[in-house]
Amino acid sequence: MKLVILAGGRGTRLSEETTLRPKPLVEIGGMPIIWHIMKIYSNFGIKDFIICCGYKGYMIKEFFSNYSLHTSDITINIKKNKITTHRKNTEDWNITLINTGDTTLTGGRILRVKDYVDNNFLLTYGDGLANVNIHKLIKFHREKNKLATVTIVKPQARFGSVKLKNNFEIESFMEKNSKNQNWINGGFFVLNKKIFKYLKSDNTIWENEPLKKLSSDNQLVGFKHNDFWQPMDTIREKEYLDELWDRNQAPWKIWK
Repeated sequence: MKLVILAGGRGTRLSEETTLRPKPLVEIGGMPIIWHIMKIYSNFGIKDFIICCGYKGYMIKEFFSNYSLHTSDITINIKKNKITTHRKNTEDWNITLINTGDTTLTGGRILRVKDYVDNNFLLTYGDGLANVNIHKLIKFHREKNKLATVTIVKPQARFGSVKLKNNFEIESFMEKNSKNQNWINGGFFVLNKKIFKYLKSDNTIWENEPLKKLSSDNQLVGFKHNDFWQPMDTIREKEYLDELWDRNQAPWKIWK
């Protein structure tokens, strides 16, 4: 099964990093976040990737075109214009990079790769990490026999909460936690190719009308993931992911 990665947005809330490079190339632990996502999936045998490029997409193409240079030790003989690679680090990946437009919205990007996917395919965002069990996710999708499965998560609350009595007296104070949060779209989709009939143009937002219509047609189910899930939308979130990686406590690092 192929994985489609949405990697074309501008990442404006992470402008400290994305002014110079596309968001999927922002590094966590010295490697782009898109690399971490691909390592998660390849751990489950998913090694055929379709990347929806957009903003500064040429940089993503250059990164993977020169992957060995980025990840291996090399000797350069300038006179002979020769490069010798030592301890070559490679991945058994097949990567298709598609220019889906600088301003195309998420549904439009998916529509643009219609000719590259099989009857069933995976989809996720290029800026979110999780320790989702992809095998269980695919099994769930097949059992429910619907057109679309979305992984649903409960994000960690940003703030604690208080319970009032008499409009001003604090009855109790609760620390922030995810138990009281609503389930939200966590990416990590499994889709049937019939979902393309819900996509109309470059201006289609996948998270709006298509998902709403799939739901109303009883063709959308949610795979509950109660473990680690973290997007990278802000510098604070990037630094949090970096800290987990540096401390060897990255829950999404499920590969060896």
